[in-house]
This record gives sequence, C-alpha cells and structure tokens, in this order.
Amino acid sequence: MRIRPVFALPIALALALPAFAAQDIDKVNGSITVEPGETVGNLETVNGSIRIGAGARTGHAETVNGSITVAENVQAGGLETVNGSIRVAGNGKLASDLETVNGGVFVDRGGDVNGHIETVNGAIGLVDTDLSGGITTVNGDVTVGIDSHVKGGIRYTKPNTSWISFNKPRDPKVIIGPNAVVDGPLVFERKVELYVHSTAKTGPITGATAVRFDGAMPPGQ
Repeated sequence: MRIRPVFALPIALALALPAFAAQDIDKVNGSITVEPGETVGNLETVNGSIRIGAGARTGHAETVNGSITVAENVQAGGLETVNGSIRVAGNGKLASDLETVNGGVFVDRGGDVNGHIETVNGAIGLVDTDLSGGITTVNGDVTVGIDSHVKGGIRYTKPNTSWISFNKPRDPKVIIGPNAVVDGPLVFERKVELYVHSTAKTGPITGATAVRFDGAMPPGQ
C-alpha cells in the first residue's frame, strides 16, 4: 500500500472545498465602513451610515437612519435606506434597486444600476448612467443627466393629504438632459415642471407638457 505524506490530505481538502463566502456585517447602532478593495457580504444597520470604499465588493446594503456613500469602481447589491441619502461615485455597478424615503439619490458617471430607483421626499440625479428599471417618486426633483439611459420610464405618484399638510407645496422639476434617453412612459399624477433637451428622447408623456431647451441646463436653472 502506498503511503501518502500527511500534508497532502489538508491540501487536497482545501482544493476541493468552495471558496469561503464573504462575511455579512450586521449592526443595530453604529456606522459600517467597508475598506477600499475589500470584499464582504450584506451590510445592515439601523442607526448609522454605510460607507463603501473604492473598488470594494459587497452584497445588499441597508440602513434605517443613515446615508449610504459608495466610492468609485464599487460592485454592490441593492442600496436601501429610510432616512438618508444614497450617493454612488463613478463607475458603480449595482445589482439591484436603490431606494430611500427621506433622502436623495445620485449616481455619477459610468453608473450601471440593474433595478429601479425610488424615493418619496428626495431628489434623484443621474449622470451618464444606465438604469435598467424605472424611476418612481412623489415630491423629489429628477434629473436624467447627460448621456443617461433609463429603461423603465418615470412615474410621479399623487401625494396624499398628510404629505401636503406637513410640507410646503412645490412643483417638482424634471429635467431630461442632453443625449439622455428615457424608454417607457413618463406618467405624472401631480403637477411638475418638465424640461426635455432637444437631443433627448423619451417615451409618451402623460400629465405634463414638456418644455424643450437647447443649453446645458434649462433657462433659469
């Protein structure tokens, strides 16, 4: 019988096992920071912000009271908060939805979001970003900036009476910028100011009248 060296068995087992799964980070009170280049699993906290460093890879990131800030060249799952903003720097690759209630959402150049973006009270801004789903909001401004592509349309839902009574009435501004494309319908269940660049393309518009413009931004903006 052939005798194998004792160190061969651990090596063989290590080669046969799958790669170790990235570890989740779960807190109740406290912020979460993912270091640049780090690979982790899902991120979840209740009272705290989430910061993801450049070049990191993470799963879904979620907080209740806190903002989510994503640096350049990050790959992550969906991003979700209730009271806080979501900001994604250049070349961010997001595998799912970006959602907040009270806070804005901004995705910078080279962004790729495989899902939708949704807010209630918060502005949404895209620059040279591909969004596979649509945009849904109630009270926030929306800017589909230069060279961006939104594949699921834009929808403003009608605010309920409690939102109206506790917030000063204001008509949101919607800007479809130079060379931007919005596939799908633009549906407005409330009054908005809609500006569409002469080089932009949109689906059918319901509930608003588009004002065409030629400069980098609409007049007076």
